[in-house]
Amino acid sequence: MQTIVASSPHVTDPGAIDLSVLKSRQQAAWASGDYAVIGTTLQIVGESLCEALDLRAGQSVLDVAAGNGNASLAAARRWCNVTSTDYVPALLERGGQRAAAEGLAVVFQTADAEALPFADSSFDAVVSTFGVMFAPDHDRAGSEMLRVCKSGGKIGMANWTPEGFIGQVFKTIGSHIPPAPGARSPALWGTQDRLDQMFAAHASVAVAMRSFAFRYRSPAHWMEVFRTWYGPVLKAFAVLPEAQQTVLERDLLALIDRFNRADDGTVVVPGEYLEIVITKK
Repeated sequence: MQTIVASSPHVTDPGAIDLSVLKSRQQAAWASGDYAVIGTTLQIVGESLCEALDLRAGQSVLDVAAGNGNASLAAARRWCNVTSTDYVPALLERGGQRAAAEGLAVVFQTADAEALPFADSSFDAVVSTFGVMFAPDHDRAGSEMLRVCKSGGKIGMANWTPEGFIGQVFKTIGSHIPPAPGARSPALWGTQDRLDQMFAAHASVAVAMRSFAFRYRSPAHWMEVFRTWYGPVLKAFAVLPEAQQTVLERDLLALIDRFNRADDGTVVVPGEYLEIVITKK
């Protein structure tokens, strides 16, 4: 099974491919590893996003493509009424375990970002950290987030940029496994132009460039963790013959070397992302 990730941020016609097939492949990829191993290290991003949204106690908050619940837990810590959704039930289970351990009240529900099972204007805030950006049908996912958000409510996202480290990881994978014709890059969600196209007609869009530091024991440690647990990387290696796996590993390690600002053998790689606050009209 092949995980399709667009190798460049250009827009092509999504109708050229069967998005349901692409979604099925992506769902299998995210379920194949254990994203929570990496996701838990990103908790600070969820905290920062909730502060950027200025969430208030008692507000209703929906986390879309929540993964293991970073933004969900951050909102629950602020006494919000939180519903955490994802299309990978195993990730919701991990989020539930975290919430139980911390005594946080969160409702967990399996849901597709492109067909949210909630009424119009149901939530004061809708959030997603490195999640909804991977929906195959960008416009439909964006429309769903707008639909379930109340007028005057906010949509908050953290999305990797094309130029940043994770955007370049996807580009590197795409150079070994070409994306399906017509697939849109998830990194488009990390660009002002694409966000304006999806949201500006119905909301005001404010973005701020942020950086998350990936910290690992060594480049080899980063490779081991991502190759074992991060679905897109795991699946990329799984579909390549051994010789090409070696080349992909070489290219990813070279990428780490290019971004790494540590000089003591460890990894401190800045991961550029956009912190986005959208206020619905």
